Amino acid sequence: MAHTVTDTSTSTSTSTSTSTSTDIRNLTDRYVAMWNEPDTERRRAAIHELWCANAVHVLQPPKEVLRTAQGLGFDRLVLEARGHEALEFRVTRAYEEFVAPGTFVFRSRGNADRLHDIVKFNWEMAPRDGGEAVGVGLEILVLDAEGRIVSDYQFIEG
Repeated sequence: MAHTVTDTSTSTSTSTSTSTSTDIRNLTDRYVAMWNEPDTERRRAAIHELWCANAVHVLQPPKEVLRTAQGLGFDRLVLEARGHEALEFRVTRAYEEFVAPGTFVFRSRGNADRLHDIVKFNWEMAPRDGGEAVGVGLEILVLDAEGRIVSDYQFIEG
């Protein structure tokens, strides 16, 4: 079921493909589709459409990465990509590692919710041929007045 939420506290802009009246289901579907996109140019275009130019993607690393970092004396480890170029590199690397070999696909769990400029939803990484998810994450997006991502906080939950 699609959810359309209109934020009447800000003005609506019609100059971009998204506005403050953002259909969060559409937003999260496009977000997840971008991680699965095989075409470099379409992936790049999706990044530019979804994120503002100086946006940041912050990843809480998987537990095994955290354990390795702690073993090296790092008590906190946060991975960050800022700006379209870094975001493109991050998304491309994830695509190359998980999707391109034909093993996995990312998909939304369909539970997106919005409160003002914050959108949260869960996603999963599952075998392309079907079956149980092998990875699950929580995504928290902070949107600008035009509905583009300013900050993207990703938590790997399993």
